[in-house]
Amino acid sequence: MQRKEKMLSESAAEDILNMITADKRFAPGDKLPNENLLSEELKVSRTTLREAIKILTATEVLEVQRGKGTFVKENLDIKDNLGMDRIVDYKINARDLYEMRLIFEPEAAYYAALRANDRELQHIVDYGIIIEENIRKGEDRTISEKEFHKAIARATHNEFMNKLMPILYQAIGKGVVLSEHNEQAVEDTLHDHRMIVDFLKKKDGDGARTAMKLHILHAINELNI
Repeated sequence: MQRKEKMLSESAAEDILNMITADKRFAPGDKLPNENLLSEELKVSRTTLREAIKILTATEVLEVQRGKGTFVKENLDIKDNLGMDRIVDYKINARDLYEMRLIFEPEAAYYAALRANDRELQHIVDYGIIIEENIRKGEDRTISEKEFHKAIARATHNEFMNKLMPILYQAIGKGVVLSEHNEQAVEDTLHDHRMIVDFLKKKDGDGARTAMKLHILHAINELNI
C-alpha cells in the first residue's frame, strides 16, 4: 500500500510539473489552486496531493508560503527541465529504473544507428574507449558510462529522448556501483558496448536495438535486479 501511495504522489507531482511546463498554466510566481480544487482536478486524495507538493517543494519547483498558499518558484527557469533530475533523486527501485532503460534505450540505439552523423558516431566510439580505459585502470567509470549513453541519445536527434537522460543516469549510476565487485558484469559491459558500437558503425538499426536490449538484460541478470 505504501508503494502504491508513493507512486500516486510521484505521478501527481509529474502532473503538476506538466501544468507548469507543457500546458503553461502556471508561470514562475503564480499561485496554484487551493487544495480541494487541485486534488479534485488531479483525481487524487488531499493526502496524496500534499505529498506531491512536498516532492516539488524539495526540488525547488514550488514553495509554500504560510497563510498564503503554494506558489511556483519565482526564479524558476521554465525552459529548463524544472529539476526533474533532482526529482529522480528520490529513491527509485533499481529494477524499475532498468525496466525504464529496457523500454527506451533499445529504440534509442535503433534510431541512433539510422541518424547519427560521423561526428556523433565518433563521440560514441570515443566514450566506449574511455570506459575500457577506466575499467583497465580500475577507475570510476560512472561519468564515461553516462556520456556513452548520452551520446547515443543525442544521435537519435529526438529532443525528448534527451529529456529522459537524467532518469536513465540514475540507473547507469546504480549499475556501476553494483557491478564494482562483479567481474562477469564488467566483462559483459565491455563485450556489449563493443557490439553496440559495431552495429552503430554499420548503421544497422535492428542490430543496434538487439545489442542494447541484450546489454540491459545482461545487467539485470548479473546484478540480480
